[in-house]
Amino acid sequence: MVPYCGAFRDVLKQTTANPVRRLGFVQVLIALVAAYLIGSIDFGVIVPRLLGVNIYQSGSGNPGTSNVLRALGKGPAALVMVGDALKGTVAAAIGGYLGGVGAAWSVDTLAAAGAFAAVLGHILPVWHRFRGGRGVATAIGAVVYLAPLFGLALAAAWLAMTLVGKLASVASLVTMALYVPGLALFGYRGWSLVWAGAIVVVVVARHRANVGRLLRGEERNVAQ
Repeated sequence: MVPYCGAFRDVLKQTTANPVRRLGFVQVLIALVAAYLIGSIDFGVIVPRLLGVNIYQSGSGNPGTSNVLRALGKGPAALVMVGDALKGTVAAAIGGYLGGVGAAWSVDTLAAAGAFAAVLGHILPVWHRFRGGRGVATAIGAVVYLAPLFGLALAAAWLAMTLVGKLASVASLVTMALYVPGLALFGYRGWSLVWAGAIVVVVVARHRANVGRLLRGEERNVAQ
C-alpha cells in the first residue's frame, strides 16, 4: 500500500505544483462549464415567451423547433433552430480555442467535450428548471465547427428528411446514426469520438418517447 500511496502523492504534487499543468486543467473546466451554460440558453423557451406563449403548455410541451413550428409557425421555429444550433457551434469553438492554448486536452477532444456539455445543457438547462429540448440542433451546430462540410451536409439532410417525411424524430435519429461515422470519416479519432458518441447516447435517450410512438404508429408529424 505504501508505494502506491507514495506514487499517488507524487502525481498529485506534480499536478498542483506545476502551474502550466494546473492552468491546463482549469482551461478544461472553464470550457466545459461555459459550454454547459451556453447550452442551457434555450431558444425554444425564450422565443415563444417573447411572443407571449408558454411552450411547455403548447402542443407536445417540448421546447424544440418542431413544437415551436406547430405552435407559432415557420419564422419563430427558424429562429429557435438557428439559435440552438449556434449554441453548439460556439461551445465547440470555445473548447477548440482553449485546447489550442495549452489545455490539458487536445483541440479535438476539448472541442468535442464542449459540444457534449452544450448538448447536455440544452437537454437539462439550468436556466429553465432542467426542462429542455432533445439536443439535435445543438449537436448539429457543434459539427459545423468540428467538421464544417459534414456539419452543413448533416443540417441539410435533417431539414430535407423533415420536410419530405414530416417526422422530425425520424430525421433526428437518422442524423444521430451518421454522427460518429461522419466525424471519423473527417479525421476524428480517440477521445473526440468518445465524446461524440456520448452526444449520440444522450440525444437518442431523449427521443425514447418518440421511438415508442413510432413503433406504435402514433408519432405526430411536424404539421400536426
